[in-house]
Amino acid sequence: MFAQTTGVIFALASAIAWGGADFCGGLASRRSSHLEVLALSRISLVTVLTVLAVLAGETFPPIGDVIWAAPAGACGALGLAALYKGLATERSSFVIPAAGVVGAAMPVLLSAIVEGLLPILQQAGLLIALAGIWLVSEGHRTKISVASRGLILGTLAGLGFGAFFVFLGQVETEMTFAPLAVATSAGLVVAGVILLIARAPLPAPTRNPVALLTGVLDAAGAVLYFLAIRWIRVDVAAVLGSLYPAIAVLLFWYVMKERVAKAQWVGIAICVAAIALIVV
Repeated sequence: MFAQTTGVIFALASAIAWGGADFCGGLASRRSSHLEVLALSRISLVTVLTVLAVLAGETFPPIGDVIWAAPAGACGALGLAALYKGLATERSSFVIPAAGVVGAAMPVLLSAIVEGLLPILQQAGLLIALAGIWLVSEGHRTKISVASRGLILGTLAGLGFGAFFVFLGQVETEMTFAPLAVATSAGLVVAGVILLIARAPLPAPTRNPVALLTGVLDAAGAVLYFLAIRWIRVDVAAVLGSLYPAIAVLLFWYVMKERVAKAQWVGIAICVAAIALIVV
């Protein structure tokens, strides 16, 4: 029971950190291009995790863990690229729910196949959480043409996030920061390649401080999620970590005074109920 509670606390804390990162990423994407935000956030993310690894005295992780950590970071960066593009083009009401649900559903399906089903109450909690993630992220309605583009971007983002959850769950080393530094370094390489393909200039680190803060919060979320999967199953940690849209919505409501639709409030309530079922 202690292990379950500890893992749940870490996973929920990762959702809070990632929700803050989404909030900052959304604000940063309004000031700069989504590619610039991606690059700057990856730079600060890698810097924070590398410094922490050095301070903790961690060495380079085993090659077997690098094989899983590197694609995890690469997929996460690709997911963020799709997410930020959607946020920058004001399709967040379809991008975020698709990203949240697809990203959480992938580990659930794979864990059910590999590890078997969870107890019935926890299964119900995971399914209810997926519904809550969609509702809390949906917001207002938009035109069909916009919705379809937003759903495509959201699905791509979700596939990237889901792969991040799954691949990182295969890392077995007892080190915490070094594997994440490797993962995020791969993500930084991906961001650099995207910049080259788009022929976008490398942004100056001081150009958008909010984007740098996004990377710091992403680092916190990654560390907390990595700690969570040492105590609980990947599917449970991934679903709880994927509750970040609720945090982002609440931040936009409280800080930016943006309107929260009734469906979003219902979604937040459903997420709370889901957490109670998962913890039981």
